[in-house]
Amino acid sequence: MRYKFLMIGANKMKFRVLIPQDITEPGKRYLEEHDCEIRILDDCSEDNICKNVGDCDAILARSALFTKKVFDCGKNLKVVVKHGVGYDNIDIDEATRHHIQVCYTPEANSRSVAEHTMALLLACANKLVRMDQVTRNGQWELRNEIRTMNVLGKTLGIIGYGRIGRLVAKAAANGFDMQILVYCHHPCENVLPDYVTECSDMDEVFMKSDFVSIHTPLTAQTIKLVNKKRLQMMKNTAFLINTARGAEVDETALYQALYEGTIAGAGLDVFEDEPPSKDNPLFKLDNVIVSPHNGALTQESVDQMGIDAAKGIVEVLYGKKVTWPLN
Repeated sequence: MRYKFLMIGANKMKFRVLIPQDITEPGKRYLEEHDCEIRILDDCSEDNICKNVGDCDAILARSALFTKKVFDCGKNLKVVVKHGVGYDNIDIDEATRHHIQVCYTPEANSRSVAEHTMALLLACANKLVRMDQVTRNGQWELRNEIRTMNVLGKTLGIIGYGRIGRLVAKAAANGFDMQILVYCHHPCENVLPDYVTECSDMDEVFMKSDFVSIHTPLTAQTIKLVNKKRLQMMKNTAFLINTARGAEVDETALYQALYEGTIAGAGLDVFEDEPPSKDNPLFKLDNVIVSPHNGALTQESVDQMGIDAAKGIVEVLYGKKVTWPLN
């Protein structure tokens, strides 16, 4: 466990901020500049967080679990801020019952995840990993047998038209002349751009799209929204892209659909269990491209997430208006 202290005046302690999983320097520097003492843990287990949270005013949270037990132990806690967008690892109801403000950083990594989504989409269309393998193996002539796909004019279906979904739609439409279908769990309130068509039925998106990309938060309603039934609705030439949350896709059904050729392939940055087992059946298939949930982890994004999380902490501790509250 590492500690870094900042004092103001003679032996005057300031706000204490617990960081169970380290962040990059800009966020820590922002906290220090606002008279905060930071405590960084080497072990982010629930027990170790509970052991260290008792005298802390704030938590800067990443992927560790923040449960009733943590909040029971955090007698001085005033705020928990998520370093990122997905906040399903924080028990917001319990935080609220403990009168703890919960915030997040929804604008810090949207562009990075959108770019990663497009990278997976293009890699699937061009069978990039497979082509890399055959080239390295000296199988040059397989280029004449393995057919790839243009994305020009193809239909991209987007489930969830929030910050990331909007950026993906814009990049695909303006950069590649793709046709865009979107489905929102709540009808879009804003006027949609000319290149977007909203569907009232999610199944329509699965049936009509050449690529389906998931961009919804993980909720009780979105768990396994990509299931056997919807996979069977897709074209056998279509691809599934998931950079949202792994639990939104039924991996057993996805494996079967990929193995049997029900769909052409998938690009996955997230998994039901993270980190996934090296024996995950999906890893045995050559029509799947995977990455280790790093879509949001560009240098620019992790720096901005740290800064935005630190700003959220300072807003609450100093009684300012909260920019991105969750409760």
